[in-house]
Amino acid sequence: MAEQITISLETLYASTETAKLAHLDEYAQKALALAGEGNEIVLTGAGPVWLYLKIAHTLHGKASKLSYRSPVTGDVIIFDHSPY
Repeated sequence: MAEQITISLETLYASTETAKLAHLDEYAQKALALAGEGNEIVLTGAGPVWLYLKIAHTLHGKASKLSYRSPVTGDVIIFDHSPY
């Protein structure tokens, strides 16, 4: 059964004050390692829109479901490939 995993984007670039485009592939690899295979992933936390887009694209085909969570919107489903 799929696990729900929350990834706070700011943890991907925790070693620097802000996310850097030069480290984009490194962030994507970290997200893949955290996400695992076939799990339901929730993206949250502070981060630039380009980082959210890259991580969402990277997790497509790896996650069964991807959501965005914020205090303002609540959960917003980005994609759901679960057959259930």
